Amino acid sequence: MRILMIIDGLPGGGAEKVVLTLCQGMRQSGHDVSLISLRNVCNYPIPPGVDYQVLIDSCRKPWRKLTELARRAAMLDRAITAAEQQKGGYDLIFSNLHKTDRIVSHSKVIDRDRLWFCIHGILSTSYLGHRAGLGRWLKRRKIAGVYQQQNIVVVSQAVGNDLQHNLGIEPHRLEVINNPFDIAAIERLAAEPCELAGKDYLVHVGRFHPHKRHDRLLKAYALSGIQAPLVLVGTGDEQHIEQIKYLAEQLSISERVLFLGFQANPYPLIKHAAMLVLSSDSEGFGNVLVEALLCDTPVVSTRCPGGPEEILEKAGMQHALAELNEKSLAEKMAQVYAQPPEINHQQLLSYCLKPICEKYLALRNK
Repeated sequence: MRILMIIDGLPGGGAEKVVLTLCQGMRQSGHDVSLISLRNVCNYPIPPGVDYQVLIDSCRKPWRKLTELARRAAMLDRAITAAEQQKGGYDLIFSNLHKTDRIVSHSKVIDRDRLWFCIHGILSTSYLGHRAGLGRWLKRRKIAGVYQQQNIVVVSQAVGNDLQHNLGIEPHRLEVINNPFDIAAIERLAAEPCELAGKDYLVHVGRFHPHKRHDRLLKAYALSGIQAPLVLVGTGDEQHIEQIKYLAEQLSISERVLFLGFQANPYPLIKHAAMLVLSSDSEGFGNVLVEALLCDTPVVSTRCPGGPEEILEKAGMQHALAELNEKSLAEKMAQVYAQPPEINHQQLLSYCLKPICEKYLALRNK
């Protein structure tokens, strides 16, 4: 089969990693895989054999925002047409992330039967959570306009429920497919040297974004009484990072909070940590929870809208879920830190790369 993945850039995020992992798995299964990025940013290696193309929008006219979606969709259409004329039509096309989806929805050449929009997060939280009144109504209507009666893949049942119940979207077809993990590769990467091996520390891995709630994490850490350092892995807006550093100073924990920035291979840091903590307001899936469990590292997560509850219930670790406040999170952190649970790896095998790729490829016949 010929597969096309489209995404709005490849910075160091979870959805981006998922797309590249899927590209790798499909390519390893012998399929012809193309990847189009709509921005020239890439913090991950492109899997071997994947046809990678970047489409850069160079328009600088004053009215460029008004024409952006149609203009970039036309650019995408030209690239798809050229590729299909050269090597034949794509059997499946996957659009990833909402900005990409908005552009793809304006395409005039993509056959909607072959197109699937892949929703990686809780859209109502991401795009409506801070809005009210008319602005909220308009944004909700715009989002629904992109996805109404379209083919949609969601990474967790919670994401699908959010689309239908909170955004009023009725998909043409809806499939729940969890994120894939190359377990052998994760184990291999986790075995690489770690600068903190042998030391006692906690870790949080994720971009610095308000939805990740680093503020809740730091307050919970301060309340927990845990003296082991807290390691923060990830990048993001510099102003937001400075705010979190200032909060650490205000809480008198700055000497115990380490900012390590983006790590191309975070797995050794995850493997050697006493515990990984997720403090988000919402998570479409919660990749880092599965990755930590695969590295035999205990986890604690907020019971936020999205995949974390599904992941931890499946792993028989409901006790590791905290409510959406720093007091509850602090209590769970102290409890799991004092009594680390045993991790059942058998429950994690359903996230293997090959069976997840097969579920995506089976959409050709849906």
